[in-house]
Amino acid sequence: MRYLFDEYAFDTDRRELHRGPELVSIAPQVFDLLEYLILNRERVVSKEGLINAIWNGRSVSDAALTTRLNVARSAIGDSGEEQRLIKTLPRKGFRFVGSVREARKLAGLNPGDAPGSVPALPDKPSIAVLPFANMSGDPEQEYFADGMVEEITTALSRFKGLFVIARNSSFTFKGKAVDIKEVGRRLGVRYVLEGAVRKAPGKVRITGQLIDAITGAHIWADRFERDLTDVFALQDEVTIAVVSAIEPKMLQTEIAMATRRRPENLTAYDFYLRAAQQFYLATREGVAEAIRLAHRALELDPRFGSAAALAGVCHMLNVVLGYSNDPQFERKEAVRLVRLALSLDDGDPDTLARASMTSAFIVGDSEAEIEMADRAVALNPNSWRTWHGRGEVYRVAGLPEEAIRSFERAIRLSPVDSWQYMTLTGIGQALIELRRFDEAIVVLKKALRQNLYVATYRCLASAFAHLGRDAEAHDAAARVLEIDPAFTVSAHIARGPKNVKLLIEGLRKAGLPE
Repeated sequence: MRYLFDEYAFDTDRRELHRGPELVSIAPQVFDLLEYLILNRERVVSKEGLINAIWNGRSVSDAALTTRLNVARSAIGDSGEEQRLIKTLPRKGFRFVGSVREARKLAGLNPGDAPGSVPALPDKPSIAVLPFANMSGDPEQEYFADGMVEEITTALSRFKGLFVIARNSSFTFKGKAVDIKEVGRRLGVRYVLEGAVRKAPGKVRITGQLIDAITGAHIWADRFERDLTDVFALQDEVTIAVVSAIEPKMLQTEIAMATRRRPENLTAYDFYLRAAQQFYLATREGVAEAIRLAHRALELDPRFGSAAALAGVCHMLNVVLGYSNDPQFERKEAVRLVRLALSLDDGDPDTLARASMTSAFIVGDSEAEIEMADRAVALNPNSWRTWHGRGEVYRVAGLPEEAIRSFERAIRLSPVDSWQYMTLTGIGQALIELRRFDEAIVVLKKALRQNLYVATYRCLASAFAHLGRDAEAHDAAARVLEIDPAFTVSAHIARGPKNVKLLIEGLRKAGLPE
């Protein structure tokens, strides 16, 4: 077996370590230590476990163990201070935290049938978009189908949380009868998107299905039928529909798998997925658990920018939703974590979206926050998260019309998203500031059918009160106090919501305590 990480190849059969073409000299005992850490990389290895495995339980001093670890780190270019690959967890043990791909020789394949090794699944959702079958017999549709596959592949690659196989690798399967499980195994992906194009008079019909290549289960399938007028516009339209449907499905599937795994086998990414699930509950307990899980992800991988950005959003929510006993601490943590996330990857659209939104509520530098939100959308215009984040930033900046346009784009991209209630609540808040109270009530009631979110009830109480519908306003206000018994209008203002004059006025009219 060969294990690939950074620029290194670790060959357990030949007992060799290569850095590119260069053979790295390494002592047998240090090789064994590295092998043990790599093979057990999904868990923390205790000092005792390491000694038992490498020294067969013989008495070994802490100094000797530290020396061997330092030699191992030196061999793979990992300094003791940085610990990019081998991390020491005080009083707990050691863990190989580098991203590793496994490669092994395939049996029973002729030369040229497939690459000479089978890559391991990446530690994030991975997908290959296969060439769509041309079912019409029209050669022109071949070009159309291939172009659409390229567009979908490009759109998916903008999600930095996804591992997307390049077009050239996927197209090696063009025109072949394939077994999806074998495709997934050869390309090293969990998910495969396949589809077909069929031309009818004046129309074109496209079908697509997302398949779990490990189990063979169908996760998503849909059919699109459009007028065959502007081919490029049609490609764009179908691309948006496909990408906005399958990206949330993949994420929900990954979260479900992470929640079923035993805690001792969780990776940094698993902790991040569990944190995301808790975050979107938007409850006091959910946000607290999301912070704990995100910090566990950062302990395992200190360079996990997405985990830092998520933790920052959670601390911001604790302030905005009134969950915190120490708002000043939460504000400082939110800013610290957002800065950390941006220092790790300021080109990740999801990180930019979360950072801009957190800063909007905590810092209030509208010019900088709008720039970040706009950049997030430019980097990934197919993401619910980037458009939702832009909506919040523009709403807090006092630009409700533009906020609504962004929120509506987010809903178009993910029309059945289980977290859509947050976007709908954002629209409701923007409509209140535009004095469109009747419209706000319709949207907010729709949000409540998805989640009984305290911020939605606050907005509903305000909108009802502005219309003089006092009984309904008092009912909504009662629900606010039921969920958040300590709520007061003055505390809500102190928490820092900006450009919400009419919302606050309505809260007072609804009878919420001052």
